[in-house]
Parts: sequence; C-alpha cells; structure tokens
Amino acid sequence: MAKRQKQVLIAGGGIGGLTAAIALGRRGIKSIVLERSAFTEDTGAGIQLGPNATRILKGLGVLDSIRPASFRPDAMWLYDGSSGRQLQSLPLGKQAEKYYGAPYLTIHRADLQGGLRAFAEALKPIKLKAGFDLVSVETEGHTVVARSTDGGEAIGSCLIGADGLWSTLRNLLFPQDRLRFTGATAWRALLDRDGLPSPFDSPVIGLWFGPRAHVVHYPVRGGRSLNLVAITAGGGESQGWNQPADPATLVSRLRRFATDLGSLLERARAWQRWSLYRLAPLRSFNAGRVVLIGDAAHPILPYLGQGAALAMEDAVSLAQSLEASDDLAEAFQLYEKPRRARIARVQDLSRRYGWIYHVKGPIRLARNFVLGRRHEVLRDFDWLYGRHALEQPGPDVHASSEPK
Repeated sequence: MAKRQKQVLIAGGGIGGLTAAIALGRRGIKSIVLERSAFTEDTGAGIQLGPNATRILKGLGVLDSIRPASFRPDAMWLYDGSSGRQLQSLPLGKQAEKYYGAPYLTIHRADLQGGLRAFAEALKPIKLKAGFDLVSVETEGHTVVARSTDGGEAIGSCLIGADGLWSTLRNLLFPQDRLRFTGATAWRALLDRDGLPSPFDSPVIGLWFGPRAHVVHYPVRGGRSLNLVAITAGGGESQGWNQPADPATLVSRLRRFATDLGSLLERARAWQRWSLYRLAPLRSFNAGRVVLIGDAAHPILPYLGQGAALAMEDAVSLAQSLEASDDLAEAFQLYEKPRRARIARVQDLSRRYGWIYHVKGPIRLARNFVLGRRHEVLRDFDWLYGRHALEQPGPDVHASSEPK
C-alpha cells in the first residue's frame, strides 16, 4: 500500500491518532490528522506507560523527547487500603527496563500528547488539521471523504478512526453498538509533591485496595506533581472526562481507607470525575475504507493501565499492515486478526483486576495473603510487556473483495 497509498485520513489527534500518523510517516505514507480541538489535551490525567508502550515510542524515535516530562518509578507498592499495611513491592525502575528492554514510565497525558504532536509536526508526510469536527463519511470510488460540521472536507484513500471512547466514526459504522455504564466512577486530581509525607513522597506507584474502591498515585511532570486517581463503585452516569467533582463526596466514599491516605486525598481540592463504560466486542474493526483503533474500537477499563498502550499498539500494527499489503481489505485483516486475541486478554484481565482490587470480607483477607507471598510477580506480565507484542502473520489473509 505504501506504493499506491495517496493519503490516509486520521480522525482524532490524541495519543492513538498521532502515533498512527508518526508510524505511517516513518514508512513514507502521507496522512492528515483531523482533530476537533486545537490539538490540546485538557483531561488533566496522568497515565502509566508500560514497556510495551515505551518500546513503541522508542522505535518511533519519540521516547527521548518525552523523557524530561516523564518519571521512571522505582517500584509499585501494593497496600491494603483499610489497614494501610503494605502487601507487596513490585520492582520497576532499572530492573524492569533491563528485563524488558524498555522503561516503565508515568507521565501527564498532556505532556505525552504534546511530545507526539511536536514530533508529528516535524515529519513532512504528516499534516495536522485542527478544528475539524467530523460529522459524516462517504466513499467515492477509490477514496473516502470526511466532512466536518462547518462544511469542510478531507479526502484520502482510507480513514483511521482514532476518535476515542465517544467515537463519532464508531457510531456511524456500527450504530447498534452502544456503550454501557459499568456503575463505577473515576476521580482524578494533581498535587505538588513538595512537602508530601511518607509514603507519598516516595518515587513509586502506590496502589491501595479497598472495599468497592481503590486509589492509585504516582509522580508525573518529571516528578514535580503527584497524580491521584480513585475509582469507586456507584455514581451517576455522565458523558465526558471533565465533570466537576465534590471532594467531600469522594472522601466519604473512601472513609474506610487508612487515615494517612484519607489525609492525602483531602489535600487535593480540584477533583474531576468521569463515568466508566464498557462496550461489547464489535463484529469488526473496519467497514469499507474505514478502520477503528484504540478506544474507538475496543474501550478498556483502567484497572491495568493499558488504554494508551493498546491504542499505540493498534497504531503501529495498522501502519505495518498498510505497508505490507496493497489490498486495503487484506491490510485491515492483517491488522485486526492478530490484535483481537491480545485485546480480549487485556480486557479480561483488567476486569478481573478491578474485581480483585475492590473485594471485601474473607476474600479480601485471601487476596492479601496471596499477594504477600508472591515472588517474581514481574514475570507474570511477560506476555503483556514483552518484545513479541506486535508480532504479526505475513500478508496471506484471504480478504473479501474491496477496491484497491
């Protein structure tokens, strides 16, 4: 496809969309990234980048540019939230980087997107188009036409939908597939790390388990800030990522947690919240000349910290497939077929972890007992963080007929 591809359209200028543009640009394939906003990230949330994600950034040449804004935690400390007792310490830092050949980093989402955007702007095959609010898509012969609400249009040989959880493209392609509220709410805030008490001043990821809730915290902004995330059962259903949140409501829901954690949460006053949703597996990630990646194709619950990583994996896998085959339908199948099993495994494990984090009663005691006696826990994630994550079969898929 690299020979015949004139121009790829990408709907969405977030992490997945920009990674796709860079991966295509590295292969000499032109793209236009159509972004509704001005390419600004306003969710204010930190994210964890496991070695499977940072290996991609390293391969694309982006990792060094985001390192100053990122943080490499030494470990992940697991706590029983009710008692405050530390259950386990999982080594990260130098040990994880040596073992997997790529670091485990934490970063503010805006810093990651800003780094990707700056890198994309410097690649000639990439054009960034801000203020493009996608409303419709049409196929005309060997091209696809994307139109915005203001009447603007963009033309390409295919369209990648990287427009996130509330994907316009997914709704256009598969209107019968709807998001469903999980009954859980996520909360986030940032704190200055200066003057924080132990253990919150430590260079680690802290994960606190509690009844029907958990809390995670880690440094971002090069270590200057502490990102706080709490996920609690209950809450009203609402769309969007920046709903204002009442700190008192959150603290009341976490009243069974240890006093020192409660005191930390009370320090943060500017909380925001969002509702968690799930989506039944789509029958396909593509239709005609349009293909979906990331949350647009397969939303994932946040309990494993793999949402951004899966979007980046999708982006690179799709770029590899578009380069491997001149037939669009075949290229889409080369991308989708190997991704489905991995995505399903990550989604399933994330759901399981959410249950484990929030158990109470005797099951909580059993969880704590098992976690406290586990060794070599890092090896449990070889399948997730290992170098084989993007292995693909050759271009031998027999796809249905599709104009080339």
